[in-house]
Amino acid sequence: MTDINPHEGGRPATRPARAGRPDGRDSRGQGRDSRGQGRDFRGRDFQGRDGRSPRSARSTVDRARQAAYEAIAAVHRDDAYANLVLPAILLDMGLHGRDAAFATELTYGTLRALGTLDLIIAAAAERDVDRIDPPARDALRLGAYQILHTRVPAHAAVSSTVDLVRAVAPGATGFANAVLRGITAKDADGWVEQLAPAYEADPIGHLAIAHHHPRWIVRAFSEALGGDLGETTRLLIEDNEPPPVHLCVRPGRADAVKIADQVGGAPGAFSPYAVYLPGGAPGELNAVRDGRAHVQDEGSQLVALALAEAPVDGDDRRWLDLCAGPGGKAGLLGALAAQRDAHLTAVEVAEHRAALVTQAVRGMPVTVLATDGRTVGRDEQLPAGGFDRVLVDAPCTGLGSLRRRPESRWRRQPSDLPPLTRLQRELLGAALNAVRPGGVVAYVTCSPHTVETHVTVTEAARRSGVSVDFVDARPLLPAGMPGLGDGPTVQLWPHRHGTDAMFLAVLRRTD
Repeated sequence: MTDINPHEGGRPATRPARAGRPDGRDSRGQGRDSRGQGRDFRGRDFQGRDGRSPRSARSTVDRARQAAYEAIAAVHRDDAYANLVLPAILLDMGLHGRDAAFATELTYGTLRALGTLDLIIAAAAERDVDRIDPPARDALRLGAYQILHTRVPAHAAVSSTVDLVRAVAPGATGFANAVLRGITAKDADGWVEQLAPAYEADPIGHLAIAHHHPRWIVRAFSEALGGDLGETTRLLIEDNEPPPVHLCVRPGRADAVKIADQVGGAPGAFSPYAVYLPGGAPGELNAVRDGRAHVQDEGSQLVALALAEAPVDGDDRRWLDLCAGPGGKAGLLGALAAQRDAHLTAVEVAEHRAALVTQAVRGMPVTVLATDGRTVGRDEQLPAGGFDRVLVDAPCTGLGSLRRRPESRWRRQPSDLPPLTRLQRELLGAALNAVRPGGVVAYVTCSPHTVETHVTVTEAARRSGVSVDFVDARPLLPAGMPGLGDGPTVQLWPHRHGTDAMFLAVLRRTD
């Protein structure tokens, strides 16, 4: 893999490294590859012949730190997602309560700060991180995070991390001890002062290192915020905070205030169906299990509700969700459709995601199609001009939900944009073809990048071959919402609204 500066775009380079010596090479110049061949998703540097982790190896390492290490290793070795692998690891290890919370903090915090931690480790080690054996490298990342960003005493962070390295990469134990002790020589601010460019000379580069984001993402945020670096800083700080968990209480099935009382939460600030949870496992709540509610960020609720609130001329019974997986917005729209004698067609091209949509809309007036939304006009179930309301929740970079997906800020690269924006334009063009004259289309992305928002909408409308008007989206959101801008589109923000950074444009077809 080509080396990538983690603050210019993409994830840090992870070229193959070797086990044995601190630089990753054994006496034969051979060893495992960067994917840890022979280990399963749990980071099985501890793996025995039967494929399970020997208890004797695990017993030498603090269990919460071991769980965090295994999750981090799975992310980097297997391209796993932390929100999927960590719960399985916690269950496998029997961790609950404070131990599970500590493991979660270490996992998500380390992954969020990864690029900056790698710069610090490289400085302390006096070598590039891609020359460090992957198991030792992930352990060092975990240790550096504890030293610089938690209340764990430095000596305890060093000692526990050395124990971890001794278990996963024994040949690197002395090397790891020296690197960690070097990291303790400065606090986080001291390392930023040493490694980051001066704010006055290069504010974007400084903010990237100080707040753990790739440079290209900081630049994109700044541009979307009109170049306001103060507000950009507030956004970056918020991006590094653990996100709240929101429920969407399905209209007609339950009341948000009553559900909030039952679960010890609070009603949402903006969406009438939102409930803020105090913590815990939302999937275990009765309201979620029996289909009265589902987990969904309040911002996602608001953009779906905006589509349902937009005025249309004439009939209002045929609704379309053109990119429905995994089913959160379809679940909300389906519940609303049931109250308004409407029917929703939910389209999802991936069969496994279409199955999730089917599960999410069970008992609602919804038809799920496992097909490509771009077949509008060629598929008899997706007739041109056949729908009154259409939602395009387009695939995107996901830069608006970096709080929830800590590894994604380092995985995404600027080169991801061209194919995504092409797909976005094609889907929005299909939606404008699917809606009848007088009907409305809501274009939504969970990204504030201007190329995925304003540029995509403008270009798709221009190329669509139909006449459209932009509808001012601000009145379609709850009265009194702050910071909605000048319209007609709306950009939500974590630091302004407490939601993911959802973008919304509403267009009415006029011919």
